[in-house]
Amino acid sequence: MHIAVFSQYHTNPDCPATSRHYSLLAQMARRHRVTLLTTRTWEPQRLTQAFPWLPEGVEMRAAAVPYENKMGVARRALAFGQYAAYALREGLRIEKPDVIWGISTPLTAAWAAAQVARLRRVPWVFEVQDLWPAFPVAMGAVPNKLAQRRLYALEKNLYQSARHILPLSPDMTAYVQGLGIPPEKLTTSLNGTDLDLAAAATDAAVAALRQQQGLAGRQVILYAGTFGRANDMPTLVAAAELLAARHPAVTWLFMGHGYDEPLLQAAAARCPAIRLVPPQPRHAVFAWFRLADVAVVSFLGLPVLDANSPAKLYDSLAVGTPVIVTNQGWTKELVERHRCGWVTPAGEPKALAELLANVLSNPEQLRAAGAAGQQVARTQFDRQQIGATILQVLEQAAQKP
Repeated sequence: MHIAVFSQYHTNPDCPATSRHYSLLAQMARRHRVTLLTTRTWEPQRLTQAFPWLPEGVEMRAAAVPYENKMGVARRALAFGQYAAYALREGLRIEKPDVIWGISTPLTAAWAAAQVARLRRVPWVFEVQDLWPAFPVAMGAVPNKLAQRRLYALEKNLYQSARHILPLSPDMTAYVQGLGIPPEKLTTSLNGTDLDLAAAATDAAVAALRQQQGLAGRQVILYAGTFGRANDMPTLVAAAELLAARHPAVTWLFMGHGYDEPLLQAAAARCPAIRLVPPQPRHAVFAWFRLADVAVVSFLGLPVLDANSPAKLYDSLAVGTPVIVTNQGWTKELVERHRCGWVTPAGEPKALAELLANVLSNPEQLRAAGAAGQQVARTQFDRQQIGATILQVLEQAAQKP
């Protein structure tokens, strides 16, 4: 079977980004022919050379379309349009696939997949990584009401035209079903994590990292990921400064890059408890998560963000580090049901600082929550299992008349 994959952002474990599709493509290429239509956005950002850029057996066609989190709305829209145009053109040139896997975000990538599927008369499967256009609309990126209506109409049309839909969280699945899409057309496919990479975060590796970073005898709070507008970095900075005044043996590590990097640089300059860590390759982040006593998974208090499926949540639990989440959706229910973390309201630094002070003063509670999270990761978040489900969906989509 020939699978064509439309994904604007291809990464591998050498990149400072999640490599979900690297793992999934590797599984698919062992059984089927795979053609990936993507961009070269992340290839120059490789921090190591430990992994091949492509899994064995994957053919890549890539456009030179730059993109970064710091871009403004207009520049992002241009990048989205450039990739969509490229993917549409290349999708009509490649050997006819049996099924197309269209991965959003952005929504324009899924649009290109749908157009090629229609023109070549093949089925396509829609992976929903974020709720678009609900997310950019909520963030104020699409203020024009007519543009909003057109984007929502496009979104629903894409759901209807897809043979099957793969939302990345239960709340995304509920949202899509609420638009009138039948439940049998939906399969929740969690973002997940790479348990083989997590296993490399051994006691020795973590001890060496702690010594290298001068963190002996200190408790560590980690935020790892994009410093984006949606991630509510001002609340974390305010909470860090409140906590530092009462608990001087605590260090906050902020690992990543993005829009609010200047804010964090200024905070680190005035508060010794705040430390910025350069972006790390995917295969190395697990040692940092295991080094931490607790990881924070923060977002603005917008209902659309409650549905998201953050990689940092899965990666932290995979190494036995409990999490604090600010979402009020499925992640809240997850950590409360499995007792693998805690919930604090978004945008309330005092509440976050008080919660952290409480959990950090109870090492046994931290250990129990970490162990519970690691068990959940092993049974529900393994990308090998997730990949097997996605492959089954693609195979069934190709075979269904």
